[in-house]
Amino acid sequence: MTALVIDHLILATANIEKTVSRLKSDYGLISVRGGRHAGQGTGNSIVPIGDAYIEILGIVDEIEAEASPMGTWLRQQTRNGDCIAGLCLRAGSARFDDICARLDLRSLLMSRDAPNGVTLHWRLAGLAETMGDPSRAFFIDWDVPLEHHPSRSFVSHQIEPLGFAWVELAGNPEDIQGWVGEKVRGLRTSSAEPRGISAAIALADGREILLS
Repeated sequence: MTALVIDHLILATANIEKTVSRLKSDYGLISVRGGRHAGQGTGNSIVPIGDAYIEILGIVDEIEAEASPMGTWLRQQTRNGDCIAGLCLRAGSARFDDICARLDLRSLLMSRDAPNGVTLHWRLAGLAETMGDPSRAFFIDWDVPLEHHPSRSFVSHQIEPLGFAWVELAGNPEDIQGWVGEKVRGLRTSSAEPRGISAAIALADGREILLS
């Protein structure tokens, strides 16, 4: 079975367009419009970073979000501005099923319509746990051809990002490792408080930029 890899980070925002502009002006990172999440009241823009990506996630339908746990969570996360709110690890179908069995997680089918007319489908597990504790990664199994994975979206960044240099989960390191179940390239842990997520992007010129 293939190893777990970093799929994406959720950058929660109260205003998707403002955050898109901020990432461009602060870092030279360009976004592409994502789409809406069916039944959640949320939508996103995508920042491809090597074979992973940043998901700029915000509310796009206030009424629908009122009845959505994800909408409630987003409002909580963005009370003080943008926040790196979740780490998603990518698994193949067999590994995903094993993780669900090991952690007694129920998978959630999700979809969104991409701007190119393609409907993307995937399974998530552990998102509710991430909402309760950001040091808990969640897991994804994409049901799309590789060329439709969000990291393959075409953009012209003003810098040359190679991927995430590292992502750090702050919490109880033993609990984090027990939850993830294996070593993941680029993932590290710390016992710093408060619990949360920090990350750096590796650039082709050898620099790293801290994402915020």
